[in-house]
Amino acid sequence: MAKDSRVNQTIRAANLRVIGDDGRQLGVLTRAEALAAAELAGLDLVEVSPNADPPVARIVDWGKYNYQKTKQAQKSRQNAKVLDLKQMRVGLKIGDHDLDVKLRKVNGFLDAGHKVKITVIYRGRELAHKELGFKLAERITEMLGENIVVDQPPQFAGRQLSFVVRKK
Repeated sequence: MAKDSRVNQTIRAANLRVIGDDGRQLGVLTRAEALAAAELAGLDLVEVSPNADPPVARIVDWGKYNYQKTKQAQKSRQNAKVLDLKQMRVGLKIGDHDLDVKLRKVNGFLDAGHKVKITVIYRGRELAHKELGFKLAERITEMLGENIVVDQPPQFAGRQLSFVVRKK
């Protein structure tokens, strides 16, 4: 971000809208006048908005400006919440208490803002009774309550039945 900015002699524009080190606008100046004003202040001329007409340049200490931009980018990366697709695998013959425990974990994921892919696994001859998986998927959505939305309805693929839920 700050590394892409042009500084002092690398600025190509003939006329620049210049902002002083105190934040006041100095107006539209030629490149030579702007460089002279920056040199007089003992600071650098940094092009902050090259796409504007005329381009905007600021008189600042380049090291401090670069440091602040780096810190700002670092902070925005820290604050950016990465939402993953969490996955919960459930067997077709899962017990009631085991299902409750898994659904409590799913609710935790949903409260954190994640989407959850719930997968019902078929083993052996359970594949002959595919409708049981759809009934289990329906039971799971009812147990999760009304505060969820089914993003992807139950779909059968191979030996698995999967669906995706998220919070309203």
